Amino acid sequence: MKILDILASLSLAEIIGYVGNVVVIVTYSMRTMIPLRILGMCSNAIFLVYGWLLGLVPLVLLQFVLLPLNGYRLYQMLQLTKQVRAAAEGDGSMDWLKPFMTQRHCRSGELIFHKGAMAEEMFFTVSGRYVLVESGHELGTGQVVGELGLLAPDQHRTQSLRCEEAGELLAIDYSEVKQLYYQNPEFGFYFLRLATGRLFENLREMEGQLAAREELPEEEVAPEVA
Repeated sequence: MKILDILASLSLAEIIGYVGNVVVIVTYSMRTMIPLRILGMCSNAIFLVYGWLLGLVPLVLLQFVLLPLNGYRLYQMLQLTKQVRAAAEGDGSMDWLKPFMTQRHCRSGELIFHKGAMAEEMFFTVSGRYVLVESGHELGTGQVVGELGLLAPDQHRTQSLRCEEAGELLAIDYSEVKQLYYQNPEFGFYFLRLATGRLFENLREMEGQLAAREELPEEEVAPEVA
């Protein structure tokens, strides 16, 4: 009965304010970014009404700015997850990472990274021509390289990458990739599918090369010269 009396004594603005406080507390308990953004937008809307009812202009202005900002960030994260999912279920393209990457110019003959070095970033080829030195595998434009270092147990490079023809690369630190994962674990799941898909693709390519070598006819032994 006392609770009902307390509720009856509260004004509409006070009730809205207390509800907003509860939503904020729940928001801080969220571990992933998408639910956090959704609850953040709810609290923004609640405090926007609360501030308007009480005539608190600074609070209204703050929530008026935060509400669309949270909405935009939520839209970005949903779009990112959608693009990663489509890539994982489609051709494995990693174009969705471009907005998070920085540009880097490479000179002909430049060694981008070498075998055994600590792997700290992955790359997307925009222009130019590159080769993985140990395997001789050439990379053209629109290809990702270095992403498997993120999943390697010791996180060391297994091959060297050299620029054969000057061009542009896009680079992203593994720390940023991890941050995207922490913000949205679903992103991490699809990224893992993409990376393992590329690993299996590399294995199939190696198996094909080995099979092709085995099918080559044996070289004729040259006759001995007397």
